Amino acid sequence: MIDVSGINKTFILGESKVHALDNINLRIEQGEYLSVMGPSGSGKSTLMNMLGLLDRPDTGRYLLNGVDTGSLDENERARLRREQIGFVFQSYHLIPRLSARENIEMPLMLAGVPAKQRHADVQVILEKLGIAPRAHHLPNQLSGGERQRVAIGRSIVMKPAIILADEPTGNLDSRSGGEVTEILENLNREGITLLVVTHDNTMGERATRRIRMADGAITGDQTHVRAA
Repeated sequence: MIDVSGINKTFILGESKVHALDNINLRIEQGEYLSVMGPSGSGKSTLMNMLGLLDRPDTGRYLLNGVDTGSLDENERARLRREQIGFVFQSYHLIPRLSARENIEMPLMLAGVPAKQRHADVQVILEKLGIAPRAHHLPNQLSGGERQRVAIGRSIVMKPAIILADEPTGNLDSRSGGEVTEILENLNREGITLLVVTHDNTMGERATRRIRMADGAITGDQTHVRAA
């Protein structure tokens, strides 16, 4: 599904070069549950941005479902990203003036899905995530956990194959964080590939495959079988 080979990315900060990604080789199969852990500056978020087609590597190759993403123009990358990848961020990234329902619906609108189908699809997600009673509330009227549920709803409304979650519980209390984690893991059980970027070892160790990074390189890649 995801096949990355020899990926490098360097940023220029002042007169210094920072090797954000250093010869990354990574293969991820459909349905896997991975965490990417490491200290700040280890390259975790840069890797997520690369896998999410938000950035391009300086060198190397990234195949997504057999498609060489390096050969795509920006419009083609945007289409592939919209169709294949859902994002969940620590800070939610909701549109303040739109209701919970409208935030979830936005990707469908941008894709030109007819209104009747959009409303039906969004209603299913609102009920699935337990936020149907809050559908018409604005983000500032929702708790942090509710906002993150809306963000998850927006991420899955296009039925992506992959969810990339960057510190998805970072702004939440332990109870809300646990609920959000369970939602993401349930989506993985349904077949969605889940990659969680986190500095929280407790969350990272829930994943069945755990990748560790330092100084832009992968320093560990272990698979674990979770108890039933």
